[in-house]
Amino acid sequence: MNLKDISFASPEENILFDDVLLSLAEEGRAGEALRFWESEQTFVVLGRISKVGENIFIKEALKDKIPVLRRSSGGGVVLQGKGCLNYSLILSKELNPQVRTLHKSYEFILGKLIQSLKSLGTEAVFKPVSDMAVKVNNEERKFSGNAQRRGKKFILHHGTILYDFPLEDIEKYLKVPVDVPDYRRERAHRKFLTNITISPKGLKESLAKIFCAYGIDQKITGQETEALSRFLKTREVRVVI
Repeated sequence: MNLKDISFASPEENILFDDVLLSLAEEGRAGEALRFWESEQTFVVLGRISKVGENIFIKEALKDKIPVLRRSSGGGVVLQGKGCLNYSLILSKELNPQVRTLHKSYEFILGKLIQSLKSLGTEAVFKPVSDMAVKVNNEERKFSGNAQRRGKKFILHHGTILYDFPLEDIEKYLKVPVDVPDYRRERAHRKFLTNITISPKGLKESLAKIFCAYGIDQKITGQETEALSRFLKTREVRVVI
């Protein structure tokens, strides 16, 4: 598995590069990959079918010039920015039978994340369908949301890990979702979400070891550059509000 620690300056490039990796794998021009990235810029990302008005405080986003984008995977709405580490996996269905079905794939992948965090001293739990949580004052608080896009031969699984994120910004720009998990219990964002105390470097190293990702690419290849340029021209990811 290839290891890529690649972040871009623009929100659009950061979002579309995951699709590039999946597309190249599906075309037989690349294989499995583990990518890490983090945005210097604050922006909102909606899931494939998320509705803007139901999920975003539009006036606040417009006033503060917060870009709003849409990704190709399912799942809910995420606020990106510094202090939110993202990891992305391109996994082969042939090599990993556990990822052939949606629910089993979350159990498999997030089980490895739990194992990785435990090695770093953090006890995390999987909260179906796609959340990760830790105990804070005897309450389970979410620190990671995950989503997938599933191809014929490979899947794209990507997730967020809050480690030093301004949680008040989430409350400022994002509404409480219409559909919430039972363990949330009607809590506001700042009482439901939390940062976990980790070293991003340490977590990257641990996850790379668990997923057997070797070497490290910090620059994109020629075929990735070509595909990303094409996607930027042909795929509309920015949401106009």
